[in-house]
Amino acid sequence: MIKKIQYNTCGLLLSLLALGSGSLSADSMSEPVLEPLSEPFIVTSIKPLAIIAQSAVGDQARVEYLLPDNQSPHDFSLPVSALKKIASAELVVWIGPGFETRSAKTMAKLPPSKLITAMDQIDPLAGDAAVAAGSHSKAMSADPHLWLDPDYGNAIAAEIQARLGLPIKQIIGQDEIQALRASMAASQDKTYLSHHDAYDHFVRAFELPAGLSLRDARGSVKGVQSQYQLRKTIMASNISCIFVEPQYQGKDAAAVAAEFALPLVALDPQGLSQPLNHEAYSQFIGSLVAQFKACFQ
Repeated sequence: MIKKIQYNTCGLLLSLLALGSGSLSADSMSEPVLEPLSEPFIVTSIKPLAIIAQSAVGDQARVEYLLPDNQSPHDFSLPVSALKKIASAELVVWIGPGFETRSAKTMAKLPPSKLITAMDQIDPLAGDAAVAAGSHSKAMSADPHLWLDPDYGNAIAAEIQARLGLPIKQIIGQDEIQALRASMAASQDKTYLSHHDAYDHFVRAFELPAGLSLRDARGSVKGVQSQYQLRKTIMASNISCIFVEPQYQGKDAAAVAAEFALPLVALDPQGLSQPLNHEAYSQFIGSLVAQFKACFQ
């Protein structure tokens, strides 16, 4: 009799343990599984906008750009890999349809909440400058190379920060801009010749005279008459150097440099050598100022 009672007691204990373990398992299954939150993903069309975006968000988002370093944004067609990145991005930042013409149809299909068109962010600023400075600024407001003006860089950064709910902060301070501008004061009577017409925003921001260019704003070769007039202007102007850009071969720049005994100076307006970091835009603008000063010295 005693053995039978012990046997039943052991069986009862095992049953209770089984029931207890089952209830624990059910409770654990009913609790929500918390996954780590993924950081926002920002895609920009070109590297200069990635420089602005990375400076704007710091380590609060991941930033990538679409345009390969050796291609022109005017002629770049989006491959499938770029379309996949755009589809997975929380924000897409581009200059606008007049600059990235072959991307315009894809961008037009994106919801407004996902797309930032940089030209839309600087139009009011360009309008104010036009009123203050006349028709020359009106022409410059159509210049798509707007990342070369620090005020426009700050405006684009502010829109990115606002869309992500981040604190609004400048990515290059006004004190730094003033110091860079003062460092260029001795160059205000000199000018330059560039590969293409891309620097109106930069020279306005840093109070420099407008330069000359071998090609138009899209990088297209000018006509024979324009080339002849350019050479006449070079002879009558105080040209300090010819800028060559890493994304172009620069054969025409080398030919003109040899013709007029002008030095060639490297200029990187797309920041191809600039690392993407928290201070990228400030470093980028500082490097451009140093490159211009290398021409004028």
